[in-house]
This record gives sequence, structure tokens and C-alpha cells, in this order.
Amino acid sequence: MNGARWLLDRSRAFKCRLTYAVDMGLVIGAFHAGLALRYGLPVPETVGRLLWPLGLVVAGSDAVLLAVLQLHRIKLTAIEGSAILRIAAVSAGLAATAAWAGHQLNAPDPFAVPLVFAAVFFAAAVSVRVGGLHLLTLLADQTGHRRPVLIYGAGAAGIQLAAALRQSHDTRAVGFVDDTPALHGLTVGGLMVWSPARLSDLAERHAVRRILLAIPSSPRARQNALIADLSARGFEVHVLPSYSGMITGRGTSTTPHPVTPDALLGRDKVDLDVPEIARTYAGRVVMVTGAGGSVGAELCRQLIECKPARIVLFEHNEYALHAIDHELRPRVEGAGVALTVRLGSVTDRSRVAAVMDEDRVEIVLHAAAYKHVPLVEENALEGARNNVLCTQIVAEVAQARGVERFILISTDKAVRPTNVMGATKRMAELVVQDLQTRSRDTRFSMVRFGNVLGSSGSVLPLFRKQIEAGGPVTVTHPEVTRFFMTIPEAARLVLLAGAYSTGGDVFVLDMGQPRRILDIARKMITLSGRSVRDPASGAGDIEIRITGLRPGEKLREELLIDGASLRSTPHAKILRAEDPMLSQIEVAAMLRDLTRAIEQGDPDHLRRLIAARVEGYGPPDRAAL
Repeated sequence: MNGARWLLDRSRAFKCRLTYAVDMGLVIGAFHAGLALRYGLPVPETVGRLLWPLGLVVAGSDAVLLAVLQLHRIKLTAIEGSAILRIAAVSAGLAATAAWAGHQLNAPDPFAVPLVFAAVFFAAAVSVRVGGLHLLTLLADQTGHRRPVLIYGAGAAGIQLAAALRQSHDTRAVGFVDDTPALHGLTVGGLMVWSPARLSDLAERHAVRRILLAIPSSPRARQNALIADLSARGFEVHVLPSYSGMITGRGTSTTPHPVTPDALLGRDKVDLDVPEIARTYAGRVVMVTGAGGSVGAELCRQLIECKPARIVLFEHNEYALHAIDHELRPRVEGAGVALTVRLGSVTDRSRVAAVMDEDRVEIVLHAAAYKHVPLVEENALEGARNNVLCTQIVAEVAQARGVERFILISTDKAVRPTNVMGATKRMAELVVQDLQTRSRDTRFSMVRFGNVLGSSGSVLPLFRKQIEAGGPVTVTHPEVTRFFMTIPEAARLVLLAGAYSTGGDVFVLDMGQPRRILDIARKMITLSGRSVRDPASGAGDIEIRITGLRPGEKLREELLIDGASLRSTPHAKILRAEDPMLSQIEVAAMLRDLTRAIEQGDPDHLRRLIAARVEGYGPPDRAAL
């Protein structure tokens, strides 16, 4: 095996020279084989004397032909149709060269021997390469530690994956598994196709613990069912991305791709690509507060497609502003959209007003907020200042400047909240609703999100980091549930809210049923190619640890205060809620009390105010009820 290891470790140039030498040997051997097949053995002496000059000419010219057509540069792991055609072209060139030389030298049978010679060379060259490929595969398996895997799906994606795995140093495919009965027993891409009923036998025979799911065009429900079934049987399941991912370069890796929000949701993403969005923002100057955050940045990305005249990025975090500016600058130049970056805080009324005046802002998307429940719970006064008073500042400035539309990004935690973060977002909604009653030029609206997968602080990056570290994955309660949406869905919903707004609207996205966080954790571990550790036996890779509900956290979130208030919109998945409001006097009193609590540094006063003004608010200690 040392010799095999030595050969595998040689440079590419050495292997090319070796292949060239083998091909020249095949040319000489094929020529003599052609003579033997035409004249028998031994070759008559008179014929040999006449044909030896032909052999010299063939050897010399074919050395040049092999170099020109570069057969020696075909990798053994890339033997496929085009490589076979190149070998056929070399064989035809050999036949033509030998026939021409034989005719010029008046050799006997100038056409018969070249044809046989070329056919023998073609068969020998293909056979040597196929045999070499199998030999290299055998040597790699015996000298390395390539993990055996099965590919579920013998379609185009599976065949492409199998071809890629032939060049892998750590993974080897041992067969296909496919649901199509017509494929069972066939050899596809060099691998046998088996029925799913044979999975257990195959796994035992080849020591397979990992299955690569290569059915990217299959409905997500079907993929989820397969993942659940295979995982329950003890297999590690890795998922091949869709063809769109392959085209953009994200799908050709032989390692599992990162777990995506769409895969975790277990539902098809909501189609929010509607003409109203582009018409609303085209040619407008749009200001995005909190432009460096997860949702704010995605809003800016999607706004580019709407062709606004200008996008104003407003952000107090210098690094975050630089990062989104650096990302968007090449894209806006290609789209013909102007981009302006403005450092500033939404707490600074004069700065907000100056930016709106200088850039002549027409639409405001207010994404700046403190959103992390435990942090805001511990820093309640700052959370209230940023989420309520800053919303008041930006909204009032927008109204004074005659801005066309103002869209506030809110949260499902604003509905019957049990934490300060949710309560302050509901107070911000009340401020915006009140302003709408006195607004002639500006349309105010609000958008309630569920949990945004992939945003900073969400379960996706947290669980991914915990899985990469080997666990444990932490879940606060086995029964805690949340509504989930992806960042693109959240951003598109905001843009739609601006398009559908009639004034004072609260928009929500129909996200189906809420999902258990524990199920999300299990699925993410599985899609990452790991297994959940069994607490009883200790078998499995990643432990899930229950840590207990955090301060202010509740088991279940809601999107609506009053389900009977729902109204439809032109989009079937977008709903408009008409939630109760406070009077102008009540809102003014609420803001005075809030300002006093912040100035006096009195969080207890703030919580009493929340209990009095925010419908359905329950203290944090009710969160587990």
C-alpha cells in the first residue's frame, strides 16, 4: 500500500507525463495488434518489411497528435461523454494519419490496418482509463478513511452529486436510493439504484450512517417527511440545495449546506412579490432607520429592486452603517439608484429633521428599535426611550415634513405583552395610531412580525453556533411556541404595508401555525447532519438542554389583540387588524408619564404605567402560566 500512496501523492505534472507515456505505449501496441488481427501471428516477414516504415511514421505523427489533443490532461475522475469523444477524435486522427502514410509508402492494405489499429487503440484507451479510475478508487478506499454514504434520489441532482463525490477525499457514494420502481436495479452514474425498502440492508452491508438527500425539486413537505423518517431510523441526513443554489455556486459542495430559514419553517415561503410594491416606491426617496440591523438591511436590499430615486441609510452604529453601505454600493450603481449614508440617532430630533430636510425624504421605514426581550427587561427605561419616545420623534418629524408614508416595524410581542420590550412596542403603536388621527398628508401604518429567523439574536444563529461547538442546544421550555418568518418575508411585508396603507393600519402576515422551539432545535440539529442525544442512553451527538423561561418570556405569542377585527387586503396572506386606540389626551398623558419615569430613573413607575395603558399586559412572573 506504500506504493499506492506514493502514486496518489504524485504531482499533477508527473501523472500527465505518465499518462502520455501509457498512451504512446497503447499506440505502438495497437499498431502491432492491428497487424496481427489483419495478417495473423506471426506476421509474414515480407509484410513486416514493407510495414515497418509505416510504423515509424505512425509513432512519430501520433506523438504529436496526442500532445495536440491532450489526452493526457483528461482526469481519470472526469471520464464522461466529452472525454470519450476526445479519445474517439484521437483514434480517427490515428486512422487517417496511418491511412495517408500507408498510401504514400505503397504499403499493402493501406486502409484495412489503420482502421483496425484505430479501433484497437480506442478500446484500449477507454479501458485503461476506466480501469485506472476503479483502481484509484480502490486504492483511495484502502489507504484513506472515506466515509460511505447513500444518495437518496437518482435524478439529475443525485447524478451530479455522485460525480462530485468521486473527487472527494473523505466521502464516497456506495449507491442510490430512489422511490421510482422503474429505476430499481439499474446502474446510474456508475452506482446501483435501490428501493428504499433495502435501506437497512444497504446500511449494514456498507456501514452507512449518512444519507445525502438529493431531491431539491421535491415539495418541501415531502422532504420534511423523508428527513423525519430517516432521522428516526438513525441516519444523519444532509440536504442538497435547490438548482438555484447550485447555479449561484452554493450547491455543488459535498458537505452539508447551512440550515436555511426556509428549511426550518417547513412551509413554502409566502409569495410577496406583487406589482404594488414597485409602484409605491419607484422614483421616491426612502429613508430606513436602523438600516444596519438585520431587517433594516434586508429592507434596503429589496428596495433596490423597486427603483426608488434614493435610499437614505440612517444608523447610529458606525460599523453596521459602513457594512451595509459597502454591500449595497455596487448594487445601487448598477440599478441606477442613489444611496446616501447618514450617521445619527433616532433620539436626536434635530438630526432626524435635518436628514429628512436635506434628502427630501418621502417615505420612512422605521426599523430602529431595541428588540431583545431579556436585555430590554433588564434595561427597561432605555428600552422605553428607544422604542417609544424615538418612534414619537421620527413620526412627528415625518408628519411635520409632509412625508407621504410612515411604516413602523412592530412585533407579535406587542399583543397582550408579558415583557417590557413587547409593551413598549405596543406603546409605539399607540403613538403612531394617535398621530394618524391628526394627519392630513402622511399615512401611518404598522407591521407586526413574528420571530424573524436569521436576524441577530434569533434562534437560527444561536443554535448554529451551539451546534458548531458540539452543544448543548439550549431551549427555555419544551412547550414554548412562536410564529416564524424569514428576513425576506419580513422586509417584503413592510414594503407591502406601505403600498396597502390607508392610514392607521396594523398589518400581519398569515404565517400558519406557531412552531415549537424544541421542534426547531431538533430539526436544525438533523439538517446540520448531526443527531439529537438521547438523555436516557446517551446516544447521539448534540444535547438539547431545557434552561427555563427567561424574565418576561411567555409560552405563546399572539398576532392579534382582537381576532374579530381582521380585515382582508388585496394579498391573501396579508391581513389588516383594527386594534383599539387611546385618545389623544390619553396618549399625551402616557408620554408625559413615560418621560417622567425615564428622567427620574424609575423602572417601577414605568411598569405601573405599562400596566395602566397597555391592554392585556401581565407582569413578567405570569410568563410561565
